[in-house]
Amino acid sequence: MLLTISGLPGSGTTTVSRLLSEKYNLQMISAGEVFRSLAKEYGMTLAEFGALAESDDSIDLKIDERQKEIANTHDNIILEGRLAGHMAAKALKVWVKAPVNVRVERIVGREGSSFDDKLAETIEREASEAIRYKTIYNIDINDLSVYDLVIDSQKWDQFQITNIISAAIDNYSDI
Repeated sequence: MLLTISGLPGSGTTTVSRLLSEKYNLQMISAGEVFRSLAKEYGMTLAEFGALAESDDSIDLKIDERQKEIANTHDNIILEGRLAGHMAAKALKVWVKAPVNVRVERIVGREGSSFDDKLAETIEREASEAIRYKTIYNIDINDLSVYDLVIDSQKWDQFQITNIISAAIDNYSDI
């Protein structure tokens, strides 16, 4: 089974991916964790590292090529990341969404800082990523037509979302 879980920062993709990974005994590969670890290695904030990635396509290309390679060579895996649905040719593709204020509250809860600071940082980061995705891949991150399932994480908690996706997995014959 190949499953992709995508969404904007704070939407709950990592939490849901971990729960699904445990439930189905699947390896999870997270582009966001790779990006965050690279930012730390460079000694930069996510916003600073995002700005660097805007001028250095190799950062996104490394992360995304790795996801493509994994998607094409592994079975029984979850790819979690904003472009994961675009990186896997044949998979059950899920987008988890939530309003920006809900997502920022979650980000503040896990990373600290003030709501206003994280809101500004999140808006800047998402704008930076949208530009990079359009420039590098000609992908409009707001076009959700590639996804088989779109779930609003403001309406359901991580366990309910896991149950919804599980129902899709259990009834999807082409993964």
